[in-house]
Amino acid sequence: MQKTKMLATEMQTQSLKMPGSSHIELNFDVIGQTLPADHGYGLYSAIAHQCSEVHSQEEVSILTISGKPDHQGKIELTRQSHLKIRLPHEQIMGVLPLAGKILTIGTHEIQLGIPRIAKLQPTNSLRSRIVVIKKFQDTEPFLEAVNRQLEALNIQGSAFIPLDAAGEPLRKAIKIKTYSVIGFSVMMTNLSDEDSIKLQACGLGGKHRMGCGIFTAFPHVRRFQDV
Repeated sequence: MQKTKMLATEMQTQSLKMPGSSHIELNFDVIGQTLPADHGYGLYSAIAHQCSEVHSQEEVSILTISGKPDHQGKIELTRQSHLKIRLPHEQIMGVLPLAGKILTIGTHEIQLGIPRIAKLQPTNSLRSRIVVIKKFQDTEPFLEAVNRQLEALNIQGSAFIPLDAAGEPLRKAIKIKTYSVIGFSVMMTNLSDEDSIKLQACGLGGKHRMGCGIFTAFPHVRRFQDV
């Protein structure tokens, strides 16, 4: 417990020195074999079981863990597999108990390492694997809703839905308990540094604690494949 408090104090001190956003990203090493490809809800549930405060921390975003898809509904974890959590620096204590913990996600188990702290880095192009906006499941109304949210955040840039291999808008779905939530992949270009940080901190749409609406850097290609 004492080590956890010391780590929290050190992280908070570092984050306060960071220019720009008050949001930071914690990066936990992940030890394990496999995870379900669609593990956003299961990961959130496992984290909330260890850190109940996450339920009430609306500004927390939990990125899904990357891995090598086996094309049979699972991903294989690699050395590049990490758990990343974005949150305001003052909420660090709410997730630090995850350090060293074993998380059970369905029939899979992973163990987390000690987190590293990083500030959000600006880049003029960002992508979100899936953005979900309630009641918007058709491309044109969805993009209109995306642009309204960007306007409300005072973020300027170009938003579009990338295409899949068949040339169709890249539609995605996540499973939550017994039902599926539909959304789209979204790319943003022509972002200023300030707007890039703001978008990474705030995200778009809902269900950020289940991996949705979170923006990260992406290779400079118009199409990409994801689990």
